[in-house]
Amino acid sequence: MEIRAGILRTPDTCFDGLPDYPFAPHYLEIEDPELGPLRMHYIDEGERDAPVVLMAHGNPTWSFLYRHMIGPVVAAGYRVIAPDMIGFGKSDKPAERSAYGYDRFVAWMRTFVEALDLSDITLMCQDWGGPINLRVLSEMPERFSAVLAANTLLQNCDPPPLGVPDWPGEAIAAWIESCRTNDDLPLDELIARTCVTRPAEDVLAAYAAPYPDGRYKAGLLQITCSIPIAEGAEGLDTNREAWRFLEQWDKPFLTAFSDSDPSTINWETVFQNRVAGAKGQPHTRIVGAGHFVQEEQGPALAKVLVDFLRANHTN
Repeated sequence: MEIRAGILRTPDTCFDGLPDYPFAPHYLEIEDPELGPLRMHYIDEGERDAPVVLMAHGNPTWSFLYRHMIGPVVAAGYRVIAPDMIGFGKSDKPAERSAYGYDRFVAWMRTFVEALDLSDITLMCQDWGGPINLRVLSEMPERFSAVLAANTLLQNCDPPPLGVPDWPGEAIAAWIESCRTNDDLPLDELIARTCVTRPAEDVLAAYAAPYPDGRYKAGLLQITCSIPIAEGAEGLDTNREAWRFLEQWDKPFLTAFSDSDPSTINWETVFQNRVAGAKGQPHTRIVGAGHFVQEEQGPALAKVLVDFLRANHTN
């Protein structure tokens, strides 16, 4: 359903019957200076005055990714907010690739945090949830109290120990090229091929539900093309500024990467060694999961998150 020229909104019927996703939808409008108002969807569960956990997804997922983590975290006494980025999930989707860029994703998420007036945030981030929201944190640190990072990164194109060896590597370069040269890609296979165990078909269909056809996939294709892999790329210098900030940010920063995700594992030690707040934290590895650790080991990651929250909050 096209709501105005150049903006797509997935029909609600596409989300009928999603497995294990009973959450009431919430929406707010964020203003983009060029595109105008964009409707952003988010899950909001738990008591309004409880400490906030912001669960940030990446590509090509959406808030459905966190369905097995939300309940345990809310039951432990926390408020969970899980947004769908613009271009993803139930949020509006600009139809043109030119509408998307790394800095714009950061701006949209910053506007979202400001619009809800969130504070005392524990950021749970994975995949693009890291590079986008760690930038947001560096720009408004007064709103954040802790970070749990899983299978994510903050690209800087710097050699070790500041970055990872041979970044981005052949696999990521091939993924970027595939997204650059295709107008459509199968969502179910993009998810399945990075899992240790193939998810059930109804789960894979749920990940694909927001994208009835290729027109709806401009955001998930272009975000990959926005990875800053060379000097002069959009966001690269700002990422380096964010790293300089994180080197001084001494609030709790925990890593919980999985044991079977070669695309991000080298960033685990970069975070542990460079982020001030990562020193002395009980960093852990989640066993039996590929890139989408929330999908394959959501309850295990939720337990790590709840233990981390309890160690750093008094409810």
